[in-house]
Amino acid sequence: MNLADAQKVIEAARMKADALGIKVSIAVVDDGGHLVALNRMDGAPPLSPPVAEGKAMGAALLRRDGGALLTLANDRPAFWSAVKEMTRGTMVPGLGSLPIQKDSTVVGAVGVSGGRPEQDAECAEAGAASAG
Repeated sequence: MNLADAQKVIEAARMKADALGIKVSIAVVDDGGHLVALNRMDGAPPLSPPVAEGKAMGAALLRRDGGALLTLANDRPAFWSAVKEMTRGTMVPGLGSLPIQKDSTVVGAVGVSGGRPEQDAECAEAGAASAG
């Protein structure tokens, strides 16, 4: 995941947020969960940037969408706790994150925070789709 691609993901997610009338933060990470780009829309909740990054990190490292991560966290709390500790407690489960694939290979992930969970998911889907 390079910066130019990350910026395309952010722009697509921002456009979807604008269409939904919400203010969000959008994080894009590489396949190792390292931050490539982060954008906080004017008016987005103050806590939304680190939540977006935590969502993206989980999607990248575990190669699953945020809904699947939430199920994992609920179904296997001991495992989730251990994995979360390994990432210094920064992974966040929940709707609004997706791995980004190119040629069937995960190259990174997008995380969105600031709207309702289903709105965050819609924005993440728009962002991930733009990565082609």
